[in-house]
Amino acid sequence: MTVAALAILALLQQPAAPPPDSGAGRPCTILIDSIGGNYRQAVPTPGDTNRYAGGGVLAHCEGTGSTISSDSVAMYGRQRRIDFIGHVVIRDTALALDANFASYYLRDERLEARRNVVATNRRSGSVLRGPHLDYYRAVQGVRDTVEMFAASRPTVEYRQAADSGEPYIIVGDRIRFKGDDRVWAGGRVTVDRSDFASRSDSLLLDETRGIGVLVGQPRVEGKGGKSYTLVGTRIELGLEQREIRLVKALGEGKATGDDWTLTADTIHLLVAERKLQQAFAWVGEGRGDKARAHAVSSLYLIDADSIAIDTPGEVLTESRAFRHALSRAKRDSATTAADIDWIAGDSLTARFVQEKDSTGREHSRLQQIVARGAARALTHHFDDRDSTAAPAINYSRGQRIAVLLRGAKVDHIVVAGNADGVHLEPRPVRLAGALLTLDALWLVFGFGCFSDAK
Repeated sequence: MTVAALAILALLQQPAAPPPDSGAGRPCTILIDSIGGNYRQAVPTPGDTNRYAGGGVLAHCEGTGSTISSDSVAMYGRQRRIDFIGHVVIRDTALALDANFASYYLRDERLEARRNVVATNRRSGSVLRGPHLDYYRAVQGVRDTVEMFAASRPTVEYRQAADSGEPYIIVGDRIRFKGDDRVWAGGRVTVDRSDFASRSDSLLLDETRGIGVLVGQPRVEGKGGKSYTLVGTRIELGLEQREIRLVKALGEGKATGDDWTLTADTIHLLVAERKLQQAFAWVGEGRGDKARAHAVSSLYLIDADSIAIDTPGEVLTESRAFRHALSRAKRDSATTAADIDWIAGDSLTARFVQEKDSTGREHSRLQQIVARGAARALTHHFDDRDSTAAPAINYSRGQRIAVLLRGAKVDHIVVAGNADGVHLEPRPVRLAGALLTLDALWLVFGFGCFSDAK
């Protein structure tokens, strides 16, 4: 070893009792192993000596396997700071870091890396890339958990383990880590993976509690198969080993799928195997009628205090609505308010079947809807043999009403429990010598039915 290297080693070694094992958070006493070029020193003030070395420098933390290399090094005695300059490579059991420049502050065990920073968590496999990173070591008496702060819009590959497959790609103006399992990001935060994407102003991921939080115009998109989107005032994620199992919109929630749109004060989406399996929507306490849950498809709408939708494997199979439930169906855009079929009750259950359209793409079609508890229904029945004929009109009441559909048309209705109602056929009727058509009967009868439905 050269005389210069011996002098540097003497400067950096701390004349104290042997520190505890590195696993307990010992300070990093940097020892220079070799210097490939020139060495010089300067004394800017009495009692303060700065030292400089170049030509390639190798060093390590005493008593550990941690290594450091760079093109050159500058050591400032009074500041207790060491600058590593050019092709900085740092390796220890927790972190692998590459950068153009790094400064290590011995007093508070802090590393500042700048320009072309690549930091890899060697336990989880997560990787951070960006121009700016501050790394705070876990050291007894200083801090008990590793912390990292990255600025200037870094990118993070967020993994559960090095071999856990596809990572989440997190990008934000600022990102902070605490340990291996807590992340905060702020400023135009994006999270992307092949099955998931989110946008928000701020993000929290806390694996210790299994939660994620997005605020500031948050938006989530599921892309595992059939896509869905979710927006709300605040979105929370339920995490299990960094896989998303639950997505919640709290306040002004709106979820949109291929076959339905769901709006409510609160919406929960359950995810398994990276696909949406169930959706729940309900009204918070004291929110009033304006905050009722709504489910809408291309041909029907359901209003209720709470709604559940089953989509196993992202296939819509059933929806259930509870408390003051009302469903309305519309045959086409030309349908007037007087022509709308509706069914109401304390609860509604709608069942769907899968059909292929002219392009071969599968979609869900409403096959049956059942109302229970103070059930009422108004339906229109068309003559298959005469498409120009006016429909028959049926109004039914009972404890249970089941409406079966054939295509977009009502096939038949079954009413049970205190059943009654009215059925009108499209036939001219003479009253007091005058001809009263079905249209005139509907104007009188229909107004009373819609009043009842409300």
